[in-house]
This record gives sequence, C-alpha cells and structure tokens, in this order.
Amino acid sequence: MLSTLVIVFVIAYAAIALEHPLKVNKSASALIGAGLLWTIYALSLSDTHLLTEQLGESLTGTAQIVFFLMGAMTIVEVVDAHNGFEVITKRIRTQKLSSLMWLVGFVTFFLSAMLDNLTTTIVMISLMRKLLAKHEDRLFFAGIIVIAANSGGAWSPIGDVTTTMLWIGGQVTSLAIIEGVILPSLVSMIVPLAITAYVLRGREVVSPEAVDNDHGVRTTEFERNLMFFMGLGILVAVPAFKTITHLPPFMGIMFGLGILWLVGDLVHRHKEDEFKFHFTLAHALSKIDMSSLVFFIGILLSVATLEHTHILTSLAQWLNQTVGRLDVIVLIIGVVSAIVDNVPLVAASMGMYSLTEFPPDHFLWEFMAYCAGTGGSILIIGSAAGVAAMGLEKIHFFWYVKRISGLALVGYFAGAGVYLAQHALFA
Repeated sequence: MLSTLVIVFVIAYAAIALEHPLKVNKSASALIGAGLLWTIYALSLSDTHLLTEQLGESLTGTAQIVFFLMGAMTIVEVVDAHNGFEVITKRIRTQKLSSLMWLVGFVTFFLSAMLDNLTTTIVMISLMRKLLAKHEDRLFFAGIIVIAANSGGAWSPIGDVTTTMLWIGGQVTSLAIIEGVILPSLVSMIVPLAITAYVLRGREVVSPEAVDNDHGVRTTEFERNLMFFMGLGILVAVPAFKTITHLPPFMGIMFGLGILWLVGDLVHRHKEDEFKFHFTLAHALSKIDMSSLVFFIGILLSVATLEHTHILTSLAQWLNQTVGRLDVIVLIIGVVSAIVDNVPLVAASMGMYSLTEFPPDHFLWEFMAYCAGTGGSILIIGSAAGVAAMGLEKIHFFWYVKRISGLALVGYFAGAGVYLAQHALFA
C-alpha cells in the first residue's frame, strides 16, 4: 500500500510539473492525485472511525489555509479596484529595472515578516502589474518576490507557517529566532537579488499604459487611501488578532473582510448600482483565481496522506540513521521541501526530535526554520508564495526551473553557510 501511495504521488507531481506539455491543468492533476491517494488509503484501512478523523483533520487544516488565501486575495482585489496601489506606485520614481528590483526585494523581505509570505507575494505581484508592462519583466520580478517573501518569512514567528509551527510548539522563541535567522535569511535574498539586478542592468522600466479602471466613476483620493490603508491594516492586524484571541488566522482575515465590505458599501452607497458594483467585494470575489485555490486544496490533501501513513516520518528516521549529521539532515529537509510541502516535513521532524533532547532555541530548530522556510523557493510549487505567484502570473514550472531555481538554490546555500558560521562563532 505504501509503495502504491508513493508511486501515485510521484505520477501526480509529474503531471503537475508537466502541465504545459501535457496541456492538462495542474488543478485537475492535484485533485485526481488527492482522490486516488485517499481512496487507496481508505481501502487499505479497516478503521473507518480513524479514517474519518484523519480526513477531517486534514480538511480542517486545508480549509483554514484556503479561506485565508481567499480572504487575502479578495482584499487585494478590492484595493486594486479602488486604484489603492497608486499610494505606492506614484512614489516610486526609479526608471531602472535593477534599482526597482532592489527596492521591491527589500520591501517584500520586511513586509513578509510583518504579514506573511503568502499575502506579501499577492500584494507585491499585484503592485508589479501597475509598474511593469512587459510580461517577461514581471516574471523575473515574481521569481525574486517569491524568494524574498520566503526569506522574509523564515526569521519571523508569524512570517511563515513552518516558523509559526515551531514557535507555537515551543521549539523556538520570538526574540531568539529573529536574532538567529535574520542575517542568513537576508543573505539568501540578497545573493539572488544581486545576480538578477546585474543581469537586468541598464534596462529601463517600461510602464503599462494608463488603464481606465474607474468604470465611469473615478475613485477619489480619500477612497483610494481609505481602502489601501484599511486593506493593509486588516492584513497587519491578523497576527495580533490570532495572538489576542487564539483563533486561527482565517477567522481574522474573514472578520476583516466583513469590515472592509461594510465600509465599502457605506462609502459607495450614493453611487448608481451599475457603477457601485465594480467596487464591491462581490465583484472582487468573482475576480480571484479559483483555479489556484482548487490546486492548493488538491496538493495539501495529497500530502496529508503521506503524513497519515507515516511515510514522511519514516523518511526522516531513515535520514537520521543514514546521514547522522544534523546540519546535513536539515539541509536535505530544506531541499526536499521544494518538492514536498514543508509543513508536514517540519511536523514530522518536530515529532521525531524531542524537546528533552533538543531544548527550545536549539541549533536544530533554528536551522530548520531557516531551511524549511527558504528551501521552498527552489521550485515554484515548493511554497504557498510560489503557488500564489504561479497562479497570478501564469508562471510555467520549467520557466521557473530554468530562470529562478538556480538563483534560489545559490541563495539557500549562501544563507545556510552564514547561519552555520554564525552558530560556530557565537554558540
């Protein structure tokens, strides 16, 4: 049964990677893979109660991520409908692609730490659409945004789901993870950023032509500022909402979405219905990329079967017996997280190593936060940020492999080297 599950997962993954040559949508491959994996698992398991419990647990975790993603994407669409990103774009004066690349990289890095890598990727890629006319330029920027967002999320307790898991589980503390991982994360972003900026040197920014986006009613400066700062404020407030209420993040984003909806309806209540509709959340919900959300559901449910059948745990134990060295094991986990979702990998590792043997803020936990957070950038489907970028800019899997994966890999090992050197000097 286990061999069959692995074979089915590998075939489904290959179909996702070969989406464009096969001309089969990746969402279909992910859903079929999830259906087959759970069917095989269900037929081999005699305990129906356990199966129902595990499926419910997986569905709950998947739904929380998907609802959060849906809420964040909708908020971004509302801000965009009100031309809210002009608040930022009109302040960016650089005409050089390389200068813009540096600016976008650092903004993404620190914004990801304050929000999370997924939301930041959505916001920054939406912003690039306002600044860059050429699709090829936007693809390069999207790749760097994924790298910068994942690097920025790795050193913050709320920036990446794997770091958050380690933080909530007691493996790391807030101040220690920031102090220990911020410099390696910064290096993992700067190295690919420097290489890409060098390649783009001398090229001018080609801005898109002004698009009439007011649908007959031009948004006022008050409306643009209100929706931009409200949208950003809601996203920033979600971690605080989670900390205060202990409710999952999707509840915070949905609560904020309701508030934004209410404010939008009040602001536009005197407009004609045919014009008002374009600014409503109902219209924004119709514009979000549902295909990407469905793909996300399929891939998360597929990986869940590998977790419930202890395939990932067995892999971690085999690595421990075969490799032996913690630093090499964690480096491998980081690279594997580009192929298999980093969440169950980190979850399996948390179950494999005890806090008794490896206390809070131990080298193992901090290095794992870095590697699992940044390793996902190596492949486009290795992180939530990458999946979101893939959907938003229609990035081809092999285009990313050819143009971005090498940069991400160099940055990953550069940052890892900095962390190991830093640990050797100050431990």
